[in-house]
Amino acid sequence: MYRGGMPRTKGDHEARRRDVSAAVWQVMATRGFAGLTLRAVAAELGATTGLLTHYFPTKRALVEYALDLLEQRTVARPRRSTGPGLAALRDALLDILPLTPDATDSNRIWVASWDTALADPAIGADHARKYAESRARLAQRVAAAQALGELPPGDPDRIAAGAQSFVLGLVVQSLLDPDRFPPERQTELLDDHLAALTARLA
Repeated sequence: MYRGGMPRTKGDHEARRRDVSAAVWQVMATRGFAGLTLRAVAAELGATTGLLTHYFPTKRALVEYALDLLEQRTVARPRRSTGPGLAALRDALLDILPLTPDATDSNRIWVASWDTALADPAIGADHARKYAESRARLAQRVAAAQALGELPPGDPDRIAAGAQSFVLGLVVQSLLDPDRFPPERQTELLDDHLAALTARLA
């Protein structure tokens, strides 16, 4: 259970939002996205559901907030930066994989949210937007690696889409079968994928 408790000062709105955020995150991390309910968040917070309706008048509002919180935490995670070109592309793909406990929690929550995204057109469109933005960033790194002669010529968008698809598939497999796909195995498979791309230079 989140132990922070609600702030005693009623006017301390930001502190309350921090407590609510921590409780929402803890519920998602321990129960998955499907277990995210006002009742569960209230229990984690040690508060009433009535108090939470001040922040989330509907379940959809809670879901949208949870996804925003997930995006904020994902963006705030430290990023690898080992060099330009192909190294930068590899860094970006490694940053997606569940190689650490924090990244594993984030990926578990994100994958669990797919069911909601498939059922809600607005949330689904937002997911699609985020994937498109990620592909665009990867395509920029692909183009930079091509300019340095580290990747063969080709459509950067297509190569980025293939790399994103590969990594997302690896995310799912590692979450479902972590013993078979530990971090070192994930890294090896990613390096194999990148090696196949660079092999076309020979």
